[in-house]
Amino acid sequence: MDWGSELWDQYDTIEKHTQSGLDLVEKYVKFVKERTEIEQNYAKQLRNMTKKYLPKRGSKEEQECRFTNHQAFQDILNEMNDYAGQREVIAENMMIKICLELTKHLQELKQERKTHLSEAKKAQQSLECSFKQMENSKKRFEREWREAERAAQNAEKTDQDINATKADVEKAKQVAHMRAHTAEECKNEYASQLQKYNKEQNQFYYSQIPQIFNKLQDLDERRIRCLAEGYSMFAETEKQVMPIIGKCLEGITKAATNTDQKSDSLAVIEQHKSGFDRPGDVEFEDYSQGINRTSSDSSLSTPKGPLDLLGKNKNKLRLFGKKNKVGPPAITEDFAHLPPEQRRKKLQQKMDEIGKELQKEQDQSEALVKMKDVYEKNPQMGNPESLAPQITQTAQNMERLRGELAKYEVRLTPVVRFSASTSSRTQCVGFNGSLTDNANCEAGDPDSSQAIYAEFDEFDEDEMDVPIGQCTALYSFPGSSEGTISMQEGEVLSVVEEDKGDGWTRVRRPNGDEGYIPTSYVKITLPNISMVTFLS
Repeated sequence: MDWGSELWDQYDTIEKHTQSGLDLVEKYVKFVKERTEIEQNYAKQLRNMTKKYLPKRGSKEEQECRFTNHQAFQDILNEMNDYAGQREVIAENMMIKICLELTKHLQELKQERKTHLSEAKKAQQSLECSFKQMENSKKRFEREWREAERAAQNAEKTDQDINATKADVEKAKQVAHMRAHTAEECKNEYASQLQKYNKEQNQFYYSQIPQIFNKLQDLDERRIRCLAEGYSMFAETEKQVMPIIGKCLEGITKAATNTDQKSDSLAVIEQHKSGFDRPGDVEFEDYSQGINRTSSDSSLSTPKGPLDLLGKNKNKLRLFGKKNKVGPPAITEDFAHLPPEQRRKKLQQKMDEIGKELQKEQDQSEALVKMKDVYEKNPQMGNPESLAPQITQTAQNMERLRGELAKYEVRLTPVVRFSASTSSRTQCVGFNGSLTDNANCEAGDPDSSQAIYAEFDEFDEDEMDVPIGQCTALYSFPGSSEGTISMQEGEVLSVVEEDKGDGWTRVRRPNGDEGYIPTSYVKITLPNISMVTFLS
């Protein structure tokens, strides 16, 4: 069944129906456009949100990404950014595959429908014109036939009139004959026009209109098929990105799984461990026995390196004190502003970086030497002398890097020794909670509860030890910790007590000031002994 045979007389209905179908396509295109705008705005808001919460480069939040819970949040933000990208893909594909395609097809359908309706109107106008011609010939035939009848009656009447002349009779007969002939011609013309109209009408209703209506039916079916594809594409477009969206969601789940509280706790230790010893017990000072001790002398004088672990204010120990209004310590090239453990890590990291640069320069030097050898054997490939500046520059870079590496090795030596001695002293705890060395722990010495650095106070007694040698400062030492003494590079001091394996040497100035200094910071000269400590 088709429109041409079943709806041959429903031109207006078909016209309205096809127009309604095209309006539906336009409505759907508008619907999809609004959906794409929603997707684009959603993606934009997601991107703005992730950008808002992403840490800025070099900020404190970026440094905290070493913790798994912080890194997991960064991973979630990255996955949300990728998710926003997939929403943009959905909007783009809908715009291209649905809106643009349907709009293009809609314009073609509109033009085709206009053409078909125009053809139908032309065929109808042609049939109406033929009908008018047939009606005109019919009216003319009717008029001429009546005139012929009147002329025939007039001729018969004239012929019967005794008063009419022969000429009048002949004339009346001629007029009647002429009228009859004209009426016959009109009759033939009317018959011809009627036959023509019937033929055109038959062609109009059985050929032209059915063909046009069938074309409009095919047009409407194609419209429905394209619209159905647009409906399907609406879902298919989102299905295509669902695997990627699923991976984004899996990434968020994985980020949550990768969060490890134990690992974060260890990372806090690794990042902020200072390497200092805990202070020993405060000794009882019996002033009734005539002992005079300065306020700076106490068992809190455990040497902790260039910076104090705990803030001091009039000999008060402050673990959670108020923030000092003084700005942070100046960052130095040797990282002396950091606690020993953090300083050791920074120095080691710097040495690793220099080592990588040195290895790179060595590889480049070897490559240049090989290239020079090839040029010498095959002069046509290049001039060996042209590589001399590069080889020289590479050698200078290697020498500079070796010097920097040696400098950092020297700086690392006292820090490593201090960390090692601190670690060896903190492996056991006395019965009253104070730190003791391994030897005393293993022997079960009842005096092992005494702090390892209690001897830092011994040089305050009235008895002065006899110097056993001299030392020359290789580096400056601030001596900011209690029990230590500052020194300048090149300064000569008297050695009062040798290093006992903990990395510290007791020295005295000519004015009588005594204190401990890092052994690796000085060149010690003893009778028949000359020692300079370097890191091999």
